[in-house]
Amino acid sequence: MNMRTPLKNVRRLGSAKEGTDHFWLQRVTAVANVFLATGLVWMIAGFVGQGHADVKATIANPIVAIGLLLLILSGVIHMRLGMQVIIEDYITGEGSKIVLLMLNTFFAIAIGLACVFAILKINFGA
Repeated sequence: MNMRTPLKNVRRLGSAKEGTDHFWLQRVTAVANVFLATGLVWMIAGFVGQGHADVKATIANPIVAIGLLLLILSGVIHMRLGMQVIIEDYITGEGSKIVLLMLNTFFAIAIGLACVFAILKINFGA
């Protein structure tokens, strides 16, 4: 029994085979963000009453820096995937959709690089 519609047969469009990967990556990054962001909030709460040098020394700790870098990576990937879904669902024009998807990716890369640069600059003592 063939489940294809006549239009689907003509266009030869099938599954892109990426929906499940996108779904799971968004869920995995969401769970990772819960734990990593909770650690960040806990760390920030511990900074109350400390001076600039103490905060900088804490962030320069390799374990803390790795945790912050993981949060940045997970957060940026999650942000990009979420915005991609919004763009795909609500933008109707194909040309503008492609441009916005590209801008979304470039924005995520720029934000990620700026954050990673800031953490590495603090970590390596600039």
